[in-house]
Amino acid sequence: MRASDAERERVAETLREAVAEGRLEMDEFEQRLDATFKARTHGELVPLVRDLPVPGAVTARKGSSAGWPARIGGEPTSSGAFAFWGGFSRKGRWTVGRQFTAVAIWGGGEIDLREAHFAERDVVIRCYTIMGGMQVTVPPDLNVQVRGFGIMGGFGEHSKLDEEPEPDPESPRVRVTGFALMGGVGVERKRSRAEKRRLRERLEDPDAGDGRKELG
Repeated sequence: MRASDAERERVAETLREAVAEGRLEMDEFEQRLDATFKARTHGELVPLVRDLPVPGAVTARKGSSAGWPARIGGEPTSSGAFAFWGGFSRKGRWTVGRQFTAVAIWGGGEIDLREAHFAERDVVIRCYTIMGGMQVTVPPDLNVQVRGFGIMGGFGEHSKLDEEPEPDPESPRVRVTGFALMGGVGVERKRSRAEKRRLRERLEDPDAGDGRKELG
């Protein structure tokens, strides 16, 4: 879809707020701003502010992953993975497609959604493993449903968190399906290193940034 002048200006305003709050360095701000006014389609604008909050937005509540709405939308960077006598890994900053299919045969795979973006709000991740293993790691507040089954193996969800948070209503809805034949697929809720650091800082200073509204 072609982008309008008003859409480009809204993106530019988001970038100005981000650099004023210290979220962007000046050189990156200038690069994104230049790309904003050169953009011709909506798809070119979305990646420029995908990792930034909307100006004036309220920060995420305690224990949640910040900025879920900003992490939904955009073109998928990966729609599947395959491992045969080896392994695969999808982690860090990547965009999950509406359907993501992973297959591991006599091998293993890692799917980490803690820093991922999502092309759409509803996502299906299909995991199939034969004599292998697959690990799906999700943030604590992601809305996840596990519907797979194991044959001479296991397919299930587990958590090592001391406290189970409620799913964030603004998070994507992820459904993990598939089967494990003589192998296993595990879905684990786990905090990222950045979130663990924020929790430690909050324990050291309980009054620091606990659900307050950002300035700007």
